[in-house]
Amino acid sequence: MEGFFTKKETTSVARPDGKSRSCYSCGLFKSCITKKMEPYGNFKKGIMNIGEAPGEMEDESGKPFQGKTGQLLQKVYRDLGVDLFEDCVNINAVLCRPTDRNGNNRAPENYEIECCRQTVLRWIGEWKPKVIILLGNSAVYSLIGHRWKRDLGGITKWRGWQIPDQDLGTWVCPTFYPSYVERAEGKDVMTIWKEDLREAFRLLEESEYQGSKIMLHPFPKWKEPKIDFIEDLSPLYDIKGEVAVDYETTGIKPHAPGHRIICCGVADSADHAYVFPLPASRVDRQPLTDLLHNQNIGKIAQNMKYEHAWSLVKLRVEVRNWIWDTMIMAHILDNRPGVTSLKFQAYVQFGIVDYASAITPYLRSKDSSNGNSINRIFELLSKPGGMQMLLKYVGYDAIMEYRLAKQQQAELLPF
Repeated sequence: MEGFFTKKETTSVARPDGKSRSCYSCGLFKSCITKKMEPYGNFKKGIMNIGEAPGEMEDESGKPFQGKTGQLLQKVYRDLGVDLFEDCVNINAVLCRPTDRNGNNRAPENYEIECCRQTVLRWIGEWKPKVIILLGNSAVYSLIGHRWKRDLGGITKWRGWQIPDQDLGTWVCPTFYPSYVERAEGKDVMTIWKEDLREAFRLLEESEYQGSKIMLHPFPKWKEPKIDFIEDLSPLYDIKGEVAVDYETTGIKPHAPGHRIICCGVADSADHAYVFPLPASRVDRQPLTDLLHNQNIGKIAQNMKYEHAWSLVKLRVEVRNWIWDTMIMAHILDNRPGVTSLKFQAYVQFGIVDYASAITPYLRSKDSSNGNSINRIFELLSKPGGMQMLLKYVGYDAIMEYRLAKQQQAELLPF
């Protein structure tokens, strides 16, 4: 439509999958009344709501959340002290109304969401919301799907988290789409939905301090940790408190022939870790084995039985004083499937969406059916800078485990 879309929006842009991502290639604008629906709301409290897509009423009025679904959202927000249109700005993952062959509303396809994603991200940059409410699967796919390099899963996996997204610089709070709540039988889904929204809105609470208002939950900006690359392991003797220990190995099972511990990360605080290739000689490894065997130093790990088994088999040392397993504690705190991995917890707790995708392929075996097979880690080590990449990765893992343990301890052991 000449004059409505920019030249960039109507130009087909080639992508690695062979598909373009533009308004022209999507084509939804051809059959709707309101094309590329603009953000709507006065934004007084700094909340951005991202829904699914315009329906018939929204398309006719040019405003989001006008139909039955929107009325439910308005009511629940009002009950929680938020006016949907005065306090928020409202957009959708897809900006033009999707319809089926009969002209009825339908859910947007992932490709259509991808075509609108850059506009959604641009609006986030322009409006700078304090909190983003992601309503349903489409909104999650729009904002997280292109950055999350693992199995995305559905809204039941993502709902309820208050994510301090470091890429976007704002809290991201996924929850159910209103129509899903409306269709659900019983009151449990409605209760959970309201609690998700209540917890999200609490992030905006303020308090008076010395005559000025301060946020009770300020956005926690990521502090880049200090990772020390060492060859001489003697600095490990200086550690006095708790540590998080993480290995990178050639596979899953240490007993299988040819397997090795390649490198190790030892985090002694939330902001610092030592990383090193595992020394070949027993004498050079002694500071590490002494640390592991030291009863006075508490040990943290993500799935401690892994590090324990590899230590026993390959280092001939019994790790003493395990105090915290972040994977088990994540399951105790939330028993939904798919939420206990370290990478998922790093994102939902600390807002770090991806520090692993460059390394992860090399940690997988070519034969996924054989638990004894060797992974591709030697391919990584053969590349220029491969060992440095792996060491930085193991350092991040150890630091994330340490940080996660401290956060879990604060929640589970408040006294």
